[in-house]
Amino acid sequence: MILRPEQLGAHLDKPLSPLYVVHGNEPLLVIEAADRIRAASRKQGFDEREVLVVGSGFRWDDLFMSAGNMSLFGSSKLIDLRMPTGKPGRDGGDALQRYCEQLAQGTVTLITLPEIDWAARKAAWFINLTDAATTLECNAPSLSQLPAWIAVRLQMQRQTAPQDALQFIAGHVEGNLLAAHQEIQKLALLYPEGQLTLAQVEEAVFDVARFDVDKLREALLVGDIARFARLLDGLRAEDTALPLMLWALATETRAVAQVRIAMDRGHSADSAMKEARVFGPRQNAVRAAAQRLSAGTARAALLQAARIDRMIKGLTQGDAWDEMLQLALKLSTLQGKQKSA
Repeated sequence: MILRPEQLGAHLDKPLSPLYVVHGNEPLLVIEAADRIRAASRKQGFDEREVLVVGSGFRWDDLFMSAGNMSLFGSSKLIDLRMPTGKPGRDGGDALQRYCEQLAQGTVTLITLPEIDWAARKAAWFINLTDAATTLECNAPSLSQLPAWIAVRLQMQRQTAPQDALQFIAGHVEGNLLAAHQEIQKLALLYPEGQLTLAQVEEAVFDVARFDVDKLREALLVGDIARFARLLDGLRAEDTALPLMLWALATETRAVAQVRIAMDRGHSADSAMKEARVFGPRQNAVRAAAQRLSAGTARAALLQAARIDRMIKGLTQGDAWDEMLQLALKLSTLQGKQKSA
């Protein structure tokens, strides 16, 4: 059974499943969902809990021993298996598949994982695990969904805020849900229940955005120049290494160029993506960028990335930070569509 996060509350009011798998790209949401399952297990009489953490030297036999070793008093048990890397290895994968086939009575097993990449999702151990389990995927809301997520969190502490205040918080945390959670809790401490004003929110919320290179790559691909500029300023303030940033931007630019050129040769979008070795979550953004741009624009962007590289090495004069913004401007245009019009 696959559950959406909003379905978890109603599900936990019923008798628990013998096996839960919680994974996703947002640690805060994974932790909160796992905490709710633990609390429900205590409420339903699973008084004993054993925590197993998969790390170097972990013995998978311990998982089976834990399931077999019931309390002398006959109480039910929660087995809390945590896999921080999400990679069980061959032995672990085999063990997990065997474990799913022989779930012990009187136990609930909770397995928590980080984000599972596209390759791991196709692995036999993950397929069998999710087939046998009640599975919950906890991913961070997109930037456009973040204000609504913040509004729900405020309602949980009996506060509301106008849309411009929600947008202000979302813009300042830049997708960092843990930071957003802390800022929302701070609002509960500073102000009483009820309606908050934009002025109150502005006074309380600090700029806690995670200006990281991955988000810069995302903004580049979707052509969001305003967000790209804001992230670029943040990375500059944090003295982020220019070669690292250029490598990330050049990688995405090269992928877009390869896909666009292959599509111009008559390849389907899927075939072009495979040829350019673009897999996983990047696919949609790279495909959209390739469809938006012309091959000439993509080639010009690659030449500009080479120019930035020479600037960083001191071989050409210029401001590398400004050139990166110019690179993003090139890739945010609609020249591909204009050409075909």
